[in-house]
Amino acid sequence: MGEGIDPTQMCQNLVDKVAQSKQLMAITDPEVLVLFEDWLEELEDEVVKLVKKHGRLDAGELAGKLGLSHRGMAFLLSKLRRAGKL
Repeated sequence: MGEGIDPTQMCQNLVDKVAQSKQLMAITDPEVLVLFEDWLEELEDEVVKLVKKHGRLDAGELAGKLGLSHRGMAFLLSKLRRAGKL
């Protein structure tokens, strides 16, 4: 392989793109999209309740309490802050 090319990273990128394509196909179904939006709204409410109850928690602590990835929680916290909910 050429210099600077990591075949493992190339494979991981390909797997990520395939997974993303399948996820995008899933949300094109309006019923699935509605379920996702409902779930996300419930999750947002749970995050707001936890922050009100325990004070300011970092993304890692919240992610652990709700079973989400750190990255997913960081996104959710950012979304809630932009919406003025936190």
